[in-house]
Amino acid sequence: MSKTDKQLTALTTMSSAQLREEWLRAGAAEPPSVSDALLKRLLAHRLQERRHGGLPAAVLRELQRASSKEAETIKPTAEVRPGTRFVREWNSQTISVEALEKGFLWNDRHYPSLSAIAREVTGAHWSGPRFFGVASRG
Repeated sequence: MSKTDKQLTALTTMSSAQLREEWLRAGAAEPPSVSDALLKRLLAHRLQERRHGGLPAAVLRELQRASSKEAETIKPTAEVRPGTRFVREWNSQTISVEALEKGFLWNDRHYPSLSAIAREVTGAHWSGPRFFGVASRG
């Protein structure tokens, strides 16, 4: 078993404090405020990157180019005015939502977002604007 394999195995049994110490030992700044599970993955990535090397420069440049190009194409979300009504049929049920000054009203309950209503209706994570067919303008 290689040194990296042993370090990766050791991560699985480390406490929160040990994970944060390991993060600092790896030469990084303050550990990010994330769950232990995610911190283990980040540490594992660093260990493997140190052992096998990072991404080639050409790949990093392509990722940077794609990222900046994507930022240029992001359109602002459509403005929703108070009083706007959204209607959607879901499993033979008509969902009718009214936009308020702050939030939305559905079934006499206030919700902070369309996504919260979509989640309530479907039981799954949905983009509220996508669920209700709100198109971006621009």
